[in-house]
Amino acid sequence: MSLNCSSWPENGASVTRFAFAKFSEAAEQCFLLFALVLLMFLASLTGNALIALAIRTNAALHTPMYFFLANLSLLEIGYTASVVPQMLQSLLSRAPAVSREACATQMFFFTLFGISECCLLAAMAFDRYTAICAPLHYAARMSRGVCARLAAASWGVGCTVGLGQTSFIFSLDFCGPCEIDHLFCDLPPILALACGDTSRNEALVFVAAALCISSPFSLIIASYARILASVMAAPSPEGRRKALSTCSSHLLVVTLFYGSGSVTYLRPKASRSPGTDKLLALFYTVVTSVLNPIIYSLRNKEVKAALGRTLGGRKAGTRGQAPRPRRPARGRTCGARARADD
Repeated sequence: MSLNCSSWPENGASVTRFAFAKFSEAAEQCFLLFALVLLMFLASLTGNALIALAIRTNAALHTPMYFFLANLSLLEIGYTASVVPQMLQSLLSRAPAVSREACATQMFFFTLFGISECCLLAAMAFDRYTAICAPLHYAARMSRGVCARLAAASWGVGCTVGLGQTSFIFSLDFCGPCEIDHLFCDLPPILALACGDTSRNEALVFVAAALCISSPFSLIIASYARILASVMAAPSPEGRRKALSTCSSHLLVVTLFYGSGSVTYLRPKASRSPGTDKLLALFYTVVTSVLNPIIYSLRNKEVKAALGRTLGGRKAGTRGQAPRPRRPARGRTCGARARADD
């Protein structure tokens, strides 16, 4: 049931505030989902923060691959934190009205972190390609400066696309209804509330999303095609297995992220439904974010060891520290020295 926007005083014909529809009228189902999403949200924040901290505090992990992984963890924290609190509120009750500016801010940050992650996953694929296919040039091609520029470019592209998409969407007029039948301020449900015929606007948003998703994904496919060709040409089965194991975690994360994003944003409009869109939103914002730390920590011995040192560092620092030797008495030292002289 849509809200009555006429009960809200507006400064003109255009709606300036929105409200989120309740997820379901079944209170037990909503409470169970609320508890599940809250647990996964806390696990995602904790896991990604621990990985970033472990990489920051362990000098052995100060390499390009783990530099990108730390950036990925920070992006995941921002990605989930920008939308999940709003989700949790929508799961329990009808969320209070949000201003047009607050909705635009949420959309900007969600788009920023999502597009930045698309680009960063491509940079991580290029890092793996260089390490496996051009190991002799790896140190020069993936220097600290190059890694910093790739990460900055990923964040910069995300910021540019987020600002452009948000400005484009909120330059439209919204005549009502004012109820967002979604869990947060995402592009398609907000665009559906705009006045008049929005088919052209929807086409432009679709093209922009396709480019932002398909361009980095094409780079990832090209990198792994070269990696696979190089690995298959390796004479040693052990070398092939080791090379592929270094890419397995990244490939799994790419599959989860791009698969859920493509199903959500690139499927035809006729196949969309609010219920399906909400479930997909829960998956690509919460489930994938909590799986990423698990994937990298379970399949990477160095990350597991670093996490163990990070979590047990304080404990080891207090228990494992050797006792300081007691300084011998002055007289005893002089006596011992005299006996040695004798």
